[in-house]
Amino acid sequence: MITQNYQIADKIIEVSSIYEKVHEYCKDYSCEGTPELSVTISQTDIDYEREKSRREFEFEGLKYPDFPDDELEITAVYRKIAEIMPEYDTFVFHGSVIAVDGQAYLFTAKSGTGKSTHTRLWRELFGSRAVMVNDDKPLLRITENGVIAYGTPYNGKHRLGTKIAVPLKAVCILTRAAENKISTISKTEAYPMFMQQVYRPQDALHLKQTLTLIDRLSQNTALYKLGCNMDISAAQVAYEGMK
Repeated sequence: MITQNYQIADKIIEVSSIYEKVHEYCKDYSCEGTPELSVTISQTDIDYEREKSRREFEFEGLKYPDFPDDELEITAVYRKIAEIMPEYDTFVFHGSVIAVDGQAYLFTAKSGTGKSTHTRLWRELFGSRAVMVNDDKPLLRITENGVIAYGTPYNGKHRLGTKIAVPLKAVCILTRAAENKISTISKTEAYPMFMQQVYRPQDALHLKQTLTLIDRLSQNTALYKLGCNMDISAAQVAYEGMK
């Protein structure tokens, strides 16, 4: 086994893997210190990822590309991290998080809607004021003082993210529209999308903890819905509506 420590969401995690590739993937988060939790990958974990991936491709009517074991292990590591993080009031949320002037905004939507495109518009609009936190699978921690969004190594195919922790000001559900319009929504309106986009642990206790954390996220964060096009004015409308 190959073992290395990583600091992710303020936790030192010891990762023991079969292959080196996961450590190359996570190298920007490597650290020293005493691990607070550990993750060990077996061939069974890799086989599980292969079968799950194959089912997803078949469901979409696509040919499965048969990913190599070392790539599947990268996913297996984050799945194991995601499984245990609810114990620390933290969970994985599928979305794109960008920070402007030290406050984070999370955009989530159905696949293909344009989350990454929208946050790219924010970077064009705000320049150096804007920092990508995570473009795919950020970790969110619920605290007594609000929600913190963390950069992680798992930041999308374009590897857009930063090793930072930023207070989360708002969560916005994106939809496509001809004209840009933003409005506040209720917890009830947001909940179905949240359930789709949050990582749901297989362990019953951790799943229960995650559902509680979703409720706390809804109570501690402003919630919005944005109908948007792909013009840079969409970023301006979104920011003005949420700031």
